[in-house]
Amino acid sequence: MATPEALEAAVFRRLLDHLDENKDVQNIELMNLAGFCRNCLAKWYVAAAEDAGESIDYESARERIYGMPYAVWKDKFQLEATPEQLDKMQRQGDHH
Repeated sequence: MATPEALEAAVFRRLLDHLDENKDVQNIELMNLAGFCRNCLAKWYVAAAEDAGESIDYESARERIYGMPYAVWKDKFQLEATPEQLDKMQRQGDHH
């Protein structure tokens, strides 16, 4: 029987796959709609590692979340934010 941790890990992997399959969904859209984005997941990954006594740097965590170095993902898939998106983000407060 699977442990809750094994099920949670499977859900996390599925979330990463889903985000990878939907690269057109921009981080700012995620932040404005859900209050988190891929970068937040990377920060949570670093924090979870620290809680477990491990050390993972932020860029390595982002590579795990994005499936490639962040600079590559950003160059290939990140679009410039619209003024409306930036305005909404500023009104909500940046959670990064």
